[in-house]
Amino acid sequence: MPTTFAELVVRYRALIRQLATFVGVGLTATAAHFAALTLLVENGLTGPVAGSGVGFVVGGIVSYSLNRRFTFESTRSHAGAVPRFMVVAGVAFVLNGLIMGLLVHELGIYYLLAQSITTGITMLWTFSGYRVWAFAHRTGARQA
Repeated sequence: MPTTFAELVVRYRALIRQLATFVGVGLTATAAHFAALTLLVENGLTGPVAGSGVGFVVGGIVSYSLNRRFTFESTRSHAGAVPRFMVVAGVAFVLNGLIMGLLVHELGIYYLLAQSITTGITMLWTFSGYRVWAFAHRTGARQA
């Protein structure tokens, strides 16, 4: 069992790299999400919760494309990966709406701060779901 931080880094190097890539992809997808959300809300086209839903879809398209290729280097076909991605993202979409509704409507938190909190929470779910199921190699999840 590793006893030092350096030994932990060596042992979990692949997982750390994968998580760092996921965060980078996530920031890119989040930028797309926030851009759509802000554009819709600030132009009076929709409210924060509906705008967040549209932004979620935009960010999801970015997320699928970049995570499949760069984060998880998936060999699973699009026909196999897309439905699984959609299930994981669908659960995240519901979580996104529920958490945004709670934070904005019940707690009165400014919508962009609420979205930042919501994004952090849903990120935990999506990394796990994508890694072990949606983008896992057909023979099982990649071992890091």
